[in-house]
Order: sequence, then structure tokens, then C-alpha cells
Amino acid sequence: MEPIIYVKNLRKEFKSHSSRSGLKGAFRDLFTRNYTLKTAVNDIEFSIHKGEMVGYIGENGAGKSTTIKMLTGILTPTAGTVRVNNMNPHKEREKFVRSIGVVFGQRSQLWWDIAVQESFRLLKKVYNVPDEFYESHMKDVIDTLDIRHLLDQPVRKLSLGQRMRCELAAALIHNPPLLFLDEPTIGLDVLVKLKIRDFLKKINEKYGTTILLTTHDLSDIEALCERVIMLDEGKIIYDGALRELRENWGEGKQIQFTFTEGAKLEELQQLTEGTLVVWEQGDNEAIWLAGVDNDENMISEVIGKVASSKKIIDMKVVEITTEEIIRNIYEEGAVRHG
Repeated sequence: MEPIIYVKNLRKEFKSHSSRSGLKGAFRDLFTRNYTLKTAVNDIEFSIHKGEMVGYIGENGAGKSTTIKMLTGILTPTAGTVRVNNMNPHKEREKFVRSIGVVFGQRSQLWWDIAVQESFRLLKKVYNVPDEFYESHMKDVIDTLDIRHLLDQPVRKLSLGQRMRCELAAALIHNPPLLFLDEPTIGLDVLVKLKIRDFLKKINEKYGTTILLTTHDLSDIEALCERVIMLDEGKIIYDGALRELRENWGEGKQIQFTFTEGAKLEELQQLTEGTLVVWEQGDNEAIWLAGVDNDENMISEVIGKVASSKKIIDMKVVEITTEEIIRNIYEEGAVRHG
């Protein structure tokens, strides 16, 4: 089956002007300018098939948004191949935009001063959506996102959470087979996030909608995506199952100790000498985390050594979170492909 997104050797470079110092340098800049090239996306390759929900993650400046802008036709690649819905996004722009939905957490596609439902009607005309389909499809979308009571309000009067739900509905007016979400839950409270996640799961199940999600909130990725693509300095450093990422990198556990009084790192290291433990301070001097292998004997040994010398008021064993796993991968500069 042909992928819905196909990317090969994709590169994007930006040229920026670098000023010379001093008055003499400023005068020279009037006639000849110095330029530097920055590679935002560096020869990446991946493909995504219909119905997949994929998390596209990375630190700030890793190249996530630049990739999304090339995939949606906003930016032209410097080099490489991009095929989305079997089209070239920046060369077949008018036809292409009718086949995708896009939600940018920082930008709005709704008209600020008119009622939400008027924005929906305008977008219906833009996408040439038939009346009968619009009525049945949007009734389902509006009810699922719980925005019917917002339809008569101007967008400028909506809270951030209300606006994001309306933005999501607007992106789905033409029921596109592919949905790009760039930080769609940024700044939202937990209940709104849960509503949006549930809705995305429903449209994926009902219509087979393919979703590419970029976010800094890894709980969104864990709730929605079985596969992640991880970017660092414009290069893909991991492309595979989230489950495998956790299995390969999250094998250990953390024992959280809360002591009756503060503890010192050197003291704890001395207590657990001879065992493979990585100590890390928690929110204050009384809380410490012991990173250990996922081995019952090891965990028991560490707890026994600490409990025999320190007074403990609370203790719990926790799985290492996806966020910590990803942080460790970036810190180690590791490269793995699933």
C-alpha cells in the first residue's frame, strides 16, 4: 500500500545575514553582505501509512515545525522528495490543501470578529463541501467536541480551550484523510486535553484519519500514538514503536525516598556502594530518587541498605516516564532506529 506521507532525503536550509562589527564593517555591509547557512532539516527519510497516528517529537529548534511546514506546502524544500496524499505539497498547492487538515496551536484559521458558525460556513464554501454532508458530518464533530453552545459567539470571546476545540472542528469540515497537529494542546487544562484526545481517537477509528502530531506534552503522545519519530538537530534519531522505545530505554525503575531530614548525595552513594544506583535529588533535600535496574533483588537490596541507615517517612517504586527516557536519549546523543 502506498504511504500517505513519503519523505526522502528532505533538506531545508535557511540563509541569514551576518553583520560585520564596527562602522567600517557596517559600511562594507552596504555593498557586500556576509551570509551563513543554517540547516534546519538534514536529509531525513520516513513514510506514514493511512490510519497511523504518529508522534513527531524533538526539542525546540530540532526541525519539527519546519518539517510540518514543508509537508503542508508552506515552505519549499531546499532538496529532497516530498509526496503527501500522492501530491507535491508546494507545487500542487490549491488541490493539495483540500486534502489535508491543519491545526497550529499558535495560529488561528477562524475569523476573529465573527461567530464561530459563520467561520465554519465560510470554510465550507472554500472547500466546496456539499450541504448534506456538512450537516451530518459537522453535527457529529460539534457534538463530540461539545462546542454547540459556542457557535454563536465571536472567536475573540472564547477561552483558549474553547478556541482550540473550534479550531479542530474547522480543520475537519471537509473530513480530510490527513490531519497535521502542531502543538494542539499547548496551554490547555487537563479536561480539555482529554476531550481533544478522545475526539482524535474517534475520528481515527471512524474515518481512518491519519494524524501527525507534534507536541512537547508527551502525555499526548502516550495517549494517542503507537509510533514516534524523534528529531535532533534536523536529523531523525529514532523512528519506531513507542513501546519499543520504552522497552529499550526504560528498563530501569526509580525508588523515591522521602526522608525525615535532608540527605547528601555522597552519603547516599556510600550507603549503596557496590550496587548500580544513580541518585538524583527530588523537589527538596529530603526527597531522593534512586535509579536502578528492573530487578527485584536489586530493588530489595537498595531499599534494605537505605532503610537500615536512614529514617524514611515515605517510599514508592515508579516506572521511568517517557519524558525521562527521551531526556536520557538526548543527553547520551544516542541514535537508534526501530
